[in-house]
Amino acid sequence: MASVWTHGAWSVRAGREDDFIAAWTELVPLGRSLGSGDPLLLRDRDHPTTFHSFGSWPDVQTVERFRAELGPRIRELDGILESFEAFTLDEAYPGD
Repeated sequence: MASVWTHGAWSVRAGREDDFIAAWTELVPLGRSLGSGDPLLLRDRDHPTTFHSFGSWPDVQTVERFRAELGPRIRELDGILESFEAFTLDEAYPGD
């Protein structure tokens, strides 16, 4: 089980939600090619322009490689995104 997780908080311009989902989906193979687990994208039910993504990683070095490649792609989403904030998380409770 991974011990490093990432969380992205995405605020999308109204009316561009489907464009964002399509663009985010195109990023999945990049993460997988670097060793991520299966990512998850969640949409806030009460605020439909707010999305949260989560992904597991084998180590922080892999996260850093992913983010280095992700940077230019995020800039390409400028017309779609209002804001984006990235977090790196360590497991505090391993679960079952």
